[in-house]
Amino acid sequence: MKRLVLLIGLLAAVSPFAMAQEVKDEKKAHDMAGEMKLYSPTTTTWKDGPGSLPAGAKFAVLEGDPTKEGPFVMRISVPDGFIIPPHFHPKVERVTVISGIFNLGMGEKFDKTTTHKMMAGTFGFWPAGMKHFAWANGATVVQLHGIGPWSITYVNPSDDPRNKKK
Repeated sequence: MKRLVLLIGLLAAVSPFAMAQEVKDEKKAHDMAGEMKLYSPTTTTWKDGPGSLPAGAKFAVLEGDPTKEGPFVMRISVPDGFIIPPHFHPKVERVTVISGIFNLGMGEKFDKTTTHKMMAGTFGFWPAGMKHFAWANGATVVQLHGIGPWSITYVNPSDDPRNKKK
C-alpha cells in the first residue's frame, strides 16, 4: 500500500511536466507544419513534368520540397499507357495509388508481364536502390511521400529524359 501511495504521488508530481512537454512537442510540430492546407481533386494545381519523367507526366507538390532535405508529399498524374523505364532512387520510395492502375515491376529490364497491378487505394514501398519500372493502365494518379532530396537514376542513361536533346 505504501508503494502505491508513493507511485501515485510520483505520477502526480511528474504528470504536469509530461503534459507540458506534450503541449510543447505539439506546438513544435504545428510550427513546423505552418498553416493548414487541404487539396481536393478540383483545387490541386498541376504542372508539366517533372523533367526527370518522360513527357506527358504532370505533378503537384502538396507538402515540402522534394528537391530539399526534409519530408515531402507530391502527386504524379500520367496518361494511359505511360511508361517509366527501369530506374532506382537513393531513398525508400512510398507510393499510394489515388486513381487508375499503376503496374509495378522489379528489375533492370522493362517487362509488362512481370508487373504487380496496384489498383486505386493500394500503398506500396520498396527499399532504396531497388531497380524497378512502371506503366499506367488508364489515366493514373499516384502519391509519393518520402524524405528529400528526391532523385531518380535510370538504369539505362539513354532512358533519362534529362539526357534527351531538346
